[in-house]
Amino acid sequence: MDDVKPAAPTEPVARRDPIPLAERRRFTGMHVPAEGEGGLFTQSWFPIALSTEVPAGTIIGRDFLDGRVVIYRGEDGVVRVQSAYCPHIGADLSVGKVLGNRVQCAFHRWEYDENGMCVKTGAGLPPPPGACLYTFPVTERFGIIYVFNGYEPLWQIADFEYPDEQLVAEAFMSELYTCDPWIFASNTPDTQHISVVHGFKFKSDDPMNSIKWEPWGFRMKIDAFHQDNEDLAWEAGIYGSSTFLQQGTVDGWWLGIAAGFSMPKPGTHYVFISVLVRNVDVEGGKTLRERLDFGKFLLARTAAEDKPILDSIHHKVGYLTRADTALARYFDFLRNYPRAHPSRDFIR
Repeated sequence: MDDVKPAAPTEPVARRDPIPLAERRRFTGMHVPAEGEGGLFTQSWFPIALSTEVPAGTIIGRDFLDGRVVIYRGEDGVVRVQSAYCPHIGADLSVGKVLGNRVQCAFHRWEYDENGMCVKTGAGLPPPPGACLYTFPVTERFGIIYVFNGYEPLWQIADFEYPDEQLVAEAFMSELYTCDPWIFASNTPDTQHISVVHGFKFKSDDPMNSIKWEPWGFRMKIDAFHQDNEDLAWEAGIYGSSTFLQQGTVDGWWLGIAAGFSMPKPGTHYVFISVLVRNVDVEGGKTLRERLDFGKFLLARTAAEDKPILDSIHHKVGYLTRADTALARYFDFLRNYPRAHPSRDFIR
């Protein structure tokens, strides 16, 4: 037995002398601006409410960016998002009510139309010419209400490969996360994270080599086995700083995920998620209900793995490796992403 040599290690072990304590520094590379830094926010679509929270004739209030807005649905069925504070004395319009397609302030019964203009006062006097609310661009997709930070949307929420009328969606929202929305969004191009935290076993090439960059985001292919050996053939993408879309097959049946990261205030967000499946009774041996439930389970499992990391992160871009090539490019995309705050004077 004296002639038996120990087995060689399966991987080479890097050895180097430790850096003396007096010489140690925390390296930080490119700076990605935080939301609200310098009073500006990314010009992106942010989810703000579930469609079911705003039936016709109702109004609710939500914190957004560094202020407050109201969301209401008029008798025409259209959802609108406007600044929350009445320009008369500053009452919160969320305690008012919807009259037709207008909002009425509870304090002095001033009324504002769908464009945000004051069209009536409770006392019957002519409205001051400048009395108005800020009205945000809004879109409603997959059971989620999105609002755009900017005068005009720079891009639109992407479609799935199947028309909306051929899909069934179930939308829900997460618990509060204590980091900026783009930090969660950056998990998608972080293929190291996908592999080591979420247990993806890529079938061949690293997904970062399949990324297709577009003016307002990217898409990439993910062919992998998941934790319980689910066979995934997906296309996933991030648009702007706050919107995630994924579509493709799980064990042969189609699954879509539309997720958005909200902006209730800097350093926090909720995830609004819609699980979508094809509106057919059975696909891949699973009923419609089983497919929706599995999609929700998959997302809940992923969120549980991410939450303690994201709630405690002190995000600074430091040393990156070749495996971070796609992640580094997304950080660079964010560094140069347009920022603005046109509603500043209205929502605060």
